[in-house]
Amino acid sequence: MRKKFGIDIDGTVTTPDAILPFINSAFGLNVILDDVKQYDLTPVVNVSEEEFAKWFIENEPIIYQGSPLAPGAETVLNTWKSQHELYFISARGPHLLDCTREWFTEKGLTFHHIELIGTHDKVETIKRHQIEIFFEDKHDNAVLIHKECQIPVILFDTPYNQDPIPAGVIRVNNWKEAFVWVENWVKTMKSEPIFFNV
Repeated sequence: MRKKFGIDIDGTVTTPDAILPFINSAFGLNVILDDVKQYDLTPVVNVSEEEFAKWFIENEPIIYQGSPLAPGAETVLNTWKSQHELYFISARGPHLLDCTREWFTEKGLTFHHIELIGTHDKVETIKRHQIEIFFEDKHDNAVLIHKECQIPVILFDTPYNQDPIPAGVIRVNNWKEAFVWVENWVKTMKSEPIFFNV
């Protein structure tokens, strides 16, 4: 049964520590993923929000071009590409679309749609595309998407997303675990249509 998958990019398709080598190099630090206990990186970097935001905006394309794939992502996504529709929905700004498409091509990943919405609020985009399951690494996003869209959300476990989760958010350690859960979910799904409150 063909499904519409909504997939975040950074920290989900890419490794959650992809930005850290760039931060360490720029700010003379030695931060590892276990040091990152919240999604906001400003406390770890120990500079003002303004300074960090300026650095991040200037370096976004370089960071994204140099981001490694999460282990197993290529195998799983390329298995799903002919079985389901893969919609990549990211908080990256729309001006980064060419850079993002190039990275996908370079990594050998197929996509049916990429939408860079420039905000972490993905609910409206998910409803508009009638996404049936979402893949995320940001805790509050995962919880809100499940609550507002009434769809399962696969949350990739990281040190920065350890708050409690509701039953409809499924914590996994890697893409292999995500694949197993999703394959079982697809098999047990009824063929009833899903209705969205847009």
